[in-house]
Amino acid sequence: MYDRVPVLAAALWWGSLSAIGFLAVPLLFVHLPTPALAGNMAARLFEAQTFVSIACCVCLLLLSKRRHAETQEDWAQAALVFVIGGLLLALLVQYGVSPRIVARQNLRLWHSLGTVMYALQWGCALAVLWRTSRR
Repeated sequence: MYDRVPVLAAALWWGSLSAIGFLAVPLLFVHLPTPALAGNMAARLFEAQTFVSIACCVCLLLLSKRRHAETQEDWAQAALVFVIGGLLLALLVQYGVSPRIVARQNLRLWHSLGTVMYALQWGCALAVLWRTSRR
């Protein structure tokens, strides 16, 4: 049982990034009456996604080494750099990039940077899922 929890945390992290970034947010811009309304709702979804990412990354960090163990779990040796990288990207997007997008400061630059950072976080989550699910 204990061995499967990291896989579940990684799957939740990657799946929620995928669902929000590739499904929910694009649908907001298609179905809501104004781009401003869709943007406000998207910002809230991305904020909620940040908290899911933080929770999953903290869970993975806590599970990377059993209590009183000498070494890390096998999956953690290859995945921790991606867990920490993804966590930092989530925090940077939420607290560094998103406020500038919401304030409409140099929108093209900050939106592009946020998109790239979100995609990198998605890649980190995928790498962690890949490594945790290997036998």
